[in-house]
Amino acid sequence: MSTAQSFEITPQVLLRAYSIGMFPMADSADDPTLFWVDPEERGIFPLDGLIVSHSLAKLVRSDRFEVRVDHDFEGVIEGCAGGGADRPKTWINQRIRKLYGDLFQRGFVHTVETWRDGELVGGLYGVQIGGAFFGESMFHRARDASKVALVHLVARLRAAGASLLDTQFVTPHLATLGAVEIPRDDYHRKLDTALGLTADFYVWPKDERVSGAQALKALS
Repeated sequence: MSTAQSFEITPQVLLRAYSIGMFPMADSADDPTLFWVDPEERGIFPLDGLIVSHSLAKLVRSDRFEVRVDHDFEGVIEGCAGGGADRPKTWINQRIRKLYGDLFQRGFVHTVETWRDGELVGGLYGVQIGGAFFGESMFHRARDASKVALVHLVARLRAAGASLLDTQFVTPHLATLGAVEIPRDDYHRKLDTALGLTADFYVWPKDERVSGAQALKALS
């Protein structure tokens, strides 16, 4: 279900929307308008149900990628917006960039980034309120870089005591990693519980390098 925008969307309005189960989208990166979405079936990652294959666990443990958090929001949202040869443009328009950039500055948006040889090669971003993390988008320029970011995100949320990781919709790719669909009413009940929790995204300090072994241990 979606509804057209009828008033100005501010960072405060955006946070309120998330707290009642809605999120904004645009039809395309070139469309300046936004609309609200509240799907009948909502995608989530159960925080105890992430599927980490043997090969992915081996990659995470190898620390082939350096994982950083909240280091380069602009780089992450640019990667998620796409437009390069390896990724078509998405729905992320300039208004989305501005809104989430404002929330990043206020500490409500976080990134998990994968770096290799000093270059940002993958990552994700989302909104956190209480014990709920609303995943917005992810990208990769190196194979499995976004999967490593996801493993680290789930590990961080588990360590922080969060209870909900919202992925909005379930794609075939996300399903292979453990994402599932639940009815809207079930989602809202989980959301209400999560909003009553306190989860510190910096349970591992922002500038502390978290090893793959440490992340995997948090998942076990």
